[in-house]
Amino acid sequence: MPLAKLDHVTVLCADVDMSRRFYADVLGMVDGDRPPFDFPGAWLYVEGRPVVHLVGGRNERGITETGSFDHVAFDARDLAAMRRRLSEAGVEFRERGVPGRPLHQVFLHDPDGIMIELNFRDEG
Repeated sequence: MPLAKLDHVTVLCADVDMSRRFYADVLGMVDGDRPPFDFPGAWLYVEGRPVVHLVGGRNERGITETGSFDHVAFDARDLAAMRRRLSEAGVEFRERGVPGRPLHQVFLHDPDGIMIELNFRDEG
């Protein structure tokens, strides 16, 4: 198979700084190096890889040409710590277990309304 793994997701955000703080401060990603593009943005890293690319100014007219994208999911660790982080940040979330699997999921929305799924394996 020519595909190896998902590389990154790009978020067209209304406020780059607010989104950067959400992904870094709330979810714990690292705000890292980004090439000097001629448009505003940020790259957020997980385990040394830039997995969320934020782009500002490109969705000012409500562009929806990317289709039926529903959510993005991340493997996560330490369910209790994440619950605390989200609660302390005032972020609403919901949880559910996956029937027949040792998997617990947490769902929340970023500042632009994108659903984020956090998967905690063998926790919950």
